[in-house]
Amino acid sequence: MRRILPFILIVLTGFVFLGRLFYLQIVDDSLAILSQKNAIKIEYDYPQRGYIFDRNGKLLVSNQPSYDVMAIPREVEPFDTLELSTLLNISIEQLGKQLDKAKIYSPRLPSVIVPQLTKEEYAYFQEKLRKYEGFYIQKRSSRDYQIDYGANVLGYISEANDAEIKKNIYYQAGDLIGRQGVEKQYEDLLRGTKGVKYIQKDHFNREIGSYKDGIYDTLPVKGKDVTLTLDAELQAYGEKLMKHKWGGIVAIEPKTGEILSLVSAPGYDPDLLVGRKRSKNFNKLWYDTIARPLYDRSLQAMYPPGSPFKTMTALIALQENVISTTEGIECHHGFSYGRSSRMKCHGHASPLSMEPAIAHSCNAYFGKVYRRIIEKYETPQAGMNAWHDHLTSFGLGNFLGNDLPVGQPGRIPDAEYYNKWYPDDRWQASYTLSNGIGQGEIATTPIQLANMTAAIANRGWYYTPHILKKIDEDPLKNPKYTTKNITTIDAENFEPIIAGMHDVYKYGTAKYINIPGIEICGKTGTAENYTKIDGERTQLTDHSIFIAFAPKDDPKIAIAVFVENGGFGSGYGGKIASLMIEKYLKGKITRTDLENWVLSHSLEDEYAKPYSGKPFKINQ
Repeated sequence: MRRILPFILIVLTGFVFLGRLFYLQIVDDSLAILSQKNAIKIEYDYPQRGYIFDRNGKLLVSNQPSYDVMAIPREVEPFDTLELSTLLNISIEQLGKQLDKAKIYSPRLPSVIVPQLTKEEYAYFQEKLRKYEGFYIQKRSSRDYQIDYGANVLGYISEANDAEIKKNIYYQAGDLIGRQGVEKQYEDLLRGTKGVKYIQKDHFNREIGSYKDGIYDTLPVKGKDVTLTLDAELQAYGEKLMKHKWGGIVAIEPKTGEILSLVSAPGYDPDLLVGRKRSKNFNKLWYDTIARPLYDRSLQAMYPPGSPFKTMTALIALQENVISTTEGIECHHGFSYGRSSRMKCHGHASPLSMEPAIAHSCNAYFGKVYRRIIEKYETPQAGMNAWHDHLTSFGLGNFLGNDLPVGQPGRIPDAEYYNKWYPDDRWQASYTLSNGIGQGEIATTPIQLANMTAAIANRGWYYTPHILKKIDEDPLKNPKYTTKNITTIDAENFEPIIAGMHDVYKYGTAKYINIPGIEICGKTGTAENYTKIDGERTQLTDHSIFIAFAPKDDPKIAIAVFVENGGFGSGYGGKIASLMIEKYLKGKITRTDLENWVLSHSLEDEYAKPYSGKPFKINQ
């Protein structure tokens, strides 16, 4: 046995080596791939990005050629750095930094050295390109914006970062990817598919032709065109009205949930983020921490909804059978509750039933009705949860699920929320009375209020708001946006609320901003605005809020307007809403007096006050 043991060991060792060789040469192709990478050059042919149109077929975004200066580090030979940096209009230091970055990424793979040369820069550099071994031009398409508005909706494109490249094998260094808005949300549709060319190289690293006669080459596939639900003219008009003002406008087609307008102010020209100027301009926008033009107020800003929320208080009260439409409630410029609290109200007739209470926006009426809702149940916790569940059925207090990449949930408090505030769960309806008039702990975004308004216009249902209408020529079929969401309020309970909202324009708080020939239902709102200054809660100028839909019996548009620090709801908010409705339904403006007032008034001085530019937050 001892004599044959060495022989057995030698044989076993031989089998191990043979097995390893078989695995490396037959099973494992990593070495072959590495060898091919050294012998084959891969060139990408970038596709045209999909076009973007508005609902009426207006072209919003197309493409224009751009040219990136690329380098493969290991193929770069010594060159005149001063001459090249001058040709490329960058500093010697920046050129060196980009080349070092390229080496770290990969010595064998191409990296962008200077992105997006213009046609003129490309033509000039191409004449000198032969002098610089290892450098070449990669043609791509960059965006060509046909409009100077709607940047918050459209978004922009820029280079994919390292994390994105590692996460998705489609992207290589220098590839462009959608940022914000539609460009980000529908990146997979818009980007298309890159074409690939494999080029054979000899042992001197010289190109000798297509690899295997191009049988593995592929052609680029253009990105899909998308049609948005947006009405470009209405969007442009909304941004015009919001010039020198901060806030948001959201307009929705109630019957479909299609977003007609999504204005965030202040905004910016989308062309600022195209080409070599993109980085510089982006930094300016990003570091503007006062106006925050990159912050989409229509989707992200959370405000107290103010008096428009009284419509919800009335609907829940009817559904819960705690009041009738004819019962009158006393208001003596407000009412007192608790030991020393008082809810103030402006002067109007008293007592008021439901419809005139909506028209005159009576705080006392809705404060008392809210109290009845909560106190109907055995405990305030049970009443609060019932109230909460009604509101969330309208899409409040949660992400709506709209097809845009940013948003905020807002806040509709429930019993658990207040149990955390008050020890031993000792709280009553009077502790939360401000909720009944849209103040207190409630927070909503403009798109949530617009959707709430659409649900009222539809008498109890809504489609999830969305911005995509068609992909190429195929209508949107996603069930998420084509399935009705039904609220907890019975259809018959909407009629008196709608009548009251119509009265707002007939004789109520919006009677001076009515539009001849259009039956509008609306609700003014003036929301208190607080912030902390030097650690103390300080009241700033109120926000101007307005919701509306029209026409009354065949609604085609529902709208919510927020104007930060804008004062009374019938001022900036109401006038803007009326003008937007007329623009959409008539295609022209007859109330030029309202238009001239809005266009000639600015809130820049208001925003310039110390601390007034800080973003509003609830209960600071």
